[in-house]
Amino acid sequence: MSDDITPFTIDVPQVDLDDLVDRLRRTRWPEAETVDDWSQGIPLSYTKELCGYWADTYDWRAREAALNRFPQFRTEVDGLGVHFLHVRSPHEDALPLVLSHGWPGSVVEFHKVIEPLTDPTAHGGDAADAFHVVAPSLPGYGFSDKPTEPGWNVQRIADAWAALMARLGYGRYGAQGGDWGAMVTAAIGHRDAEHLAGIHLNMPVVIPTTTEDLSPQEQGALDAMNHYQTWEAGYSTQQSTRPQTIGYGLVDSPAGQAAWIVEKFWAWTDCDGHPENVLTRDELLDNVMLYWLPATGASSARLYWESFRNIDFTEVEVPVGCSIFPKEIFRTSRRWAEGRFKDLRFWSEPEKGGHFAAFEQPERFVQDVRESFRSMR
Repeated sequence: MSDDITPFTIDVPQVDLDDLVDRLRRTRWPEAETVDDWSQGIPLSYTKELCGYWADTYDWRAREAALNRFPQFRTEVDGLGVHFLHVRSPHEDALPLVLSHGWPGSVVEFHKVIEPLTDPTAHGGDAADAFHVVAPSLPGYGFSDKPTEPGWNVQRIADAWAALMARLGYGRYGAQGGDWGAMVTAAIGHRDAEHLAGIHLNMPVVIPTTTEDLSPQEQGALDAMNHYQTWEAGYSTQQSTRPQTIGYGLVDSPAGQAAWIVEKFWAWTDCDGHPENVLTRDELLDNVMLYWLPATGASSARLYWESFRNIDFTEVEVPVGCSIFPKEIFRTSRRWAEGRFKDLRFWSEPEKGGHFAAFEQPERFVQDVRESFRSMR
């Protein structure tokens, strides 16, 4: 295994872009849903509109240049090639911070927060809040390699991120994440505690410590989880049991891959009924492209197969901060969170935002991350 760190630039061959457009134009569409809302899935009319824009208007070369504006690298960790952004702060005493995304997200989620995190003085902040940002693509996601053997679960990814931070020369660092990234970050919290200043989570995963004398917020959280299990969890059942089967369609059909992902941006963002109320069409497609171009429909889903039946609820002793956005899938209460996180330093319940916090509400995300780590540095 090599410890070399190699610069990386996204440079998609034109033949791949031509193939994408050809596939979009030859999509075999299903009939329309029999309802006038999203309750049967992403509507045919919007999916056709989005894919038409993708084929005829979306400018990948301009988006590619924008995605390449931050330094990117690849290195081999635990036998797997890992792609990551690494943006150093101009403030030398900045705290290193590893940001972890989840599914169906990507490092695209962090592009609006990297500059204010690394250079706060240029964005209305204080130099004391500066971070050196590292944002890896999960194994099987984006431009990281796809595992060729079982075993790449949350705990192994946590160990890989700890090894990556050590290789970059960071003996002490912070970690932040949401979705699978929150689970990876919490796992880092107890597996590499000796090197951690602390962690910050949006969507912390905990077991409710009690279901008696519930606060209105706790009852709302349980009601939301019941709704999720009843109406929203089909994707996770499929991906945690038969990721290979769903992968054939996702890797072969760009319309299918876009529909599979964008529906979740409708369901999980604080978007008042339409994902383009909170994210632009280009932003949605930028994220889809990091699944379509490297053909990660199966490999990204496989993380569910690896980890879903063995969720890690180990107690975490390092300092922890949590931000609970109102449209998050699971919204723990502080009381429940304190059952797992034994040194809970920061707690925030923003008024707006959902599952993709850095993508949807970058200013509030940055504010909460800064405030969270002030007592941990």
